[in-house]
Amino acid sequence: MKIPEFRTIAVFIMLAFAFGSPAVSAQTLNTKIALAIRNANSKELSTYFNNTLDIALPGNEGTFSKAQAEMIMRDFFSKNPPVSFTINREGKSKDGSEFGIGTYKCARHEYRTSFLLKPVQGNLLIHQLRFGGDDDE
Repeated sequence: MKIPEFRTIAVFIMLAFAFGSPAVSAQTLNTKIALAIRNANSKELSTYFNNTLDIALPGNEGTFSKAQAEMIMRDFFSKNPPVSFTINREGKSKDGSEFGIGTYKCARHEYRTSFLLKPVQGNLLIHQLRFGGDDDE
């Protein structure tokens, strides 16, 4: 490969990363959160938690620290091991917040799941996480 061709390719790759990375990173973040939920990995999921967040689970609702929220999710996942988790809808707001709505299926229940991400010091973090059943509507 000649040097001028290499430079053209390098410039093209750098431009692709520069203009394509914000959309890819948001999609990747939702994918990572979905994967952590699908794998019932509370430790991985907690890496996306804000320092405090609102959690709503059947029988447990409140505002918790990141460490408390990780333990609560670990307990929920151990009592309700996932069969599947899919994100059904994603969106963004003008203030930079993002959300995901999905379906968490375990052996005995199906939960409508949602999470709200807000920017904190340049990073999107989970501020709200909800797992609700049909009777929680």
